[in-house]
Amino acid sequence: MRRIETDLPGVCLLEPQVFSDDRGFFLESFHQRKLAELGIRDEWVQDNHARSVRGTLRGLHYQLKHPQAKICRVSRGTVLDVAVDIRRGSPTFGRWVGAELSGENHRQVYIPVGFAHGYVVLSETADFLYKCSDFYYADDNYGIAWNDPQIGIEWPLDGAPLLSAKDASTPPLSEIRPGDLPDYGNVK
Repeated sequence: MRRIETDLPGVCLLEPQVFSDDRGFFLESFHQRKLAELGIRDEWVQDNHARSVRGTLRGLHYQLKHPQAKICRVSRGTVLDVAVDIRRGSPTFGRWVGAELSGENHRQVYIPVGFAHGYVVLSETADFLYKCSDFYYADDNYGIAWNDPQIGIEWPLDGAPLLSAKDASTPPLSEIRPGDLPDYGNVK
């Protein structure tokens, strides 16, 4: 497995070694020891799988009391996966990075705690799988507007995205109380 750095320190792409032949392919999607060698030492406690149709945009989400690091990948289809630095006091606060994840490129993205996360589906459907370093808590689920002009994410959309009611009503980063954001100095 190879680690590829992004413009946001801590957020990285993971490129597994893929063994292909006429029958198909094989890859290790998770290998704790190899990830630790790459500096990723989180304890993974939950796996999630979401299937979505073209134009579905999920995010931008984060948990505060139970922050989650994530390893995200796509087994079928293509998405643009996005991480936004929301750590108060961070030199990269409010900046975002995006990466195309697909069933073809087999890339994964590692998102440490302190970042909001979201993605948009670019193919007809996509199966999005991700590991979390803490459990999901409905009462600790926060969101930031997907179209916050201050963040300026360049979503590759043809028209309006398909959003949940919750994602359609999240505030921009500038309207979130400082106490509802992680502190750069206190993030693991």
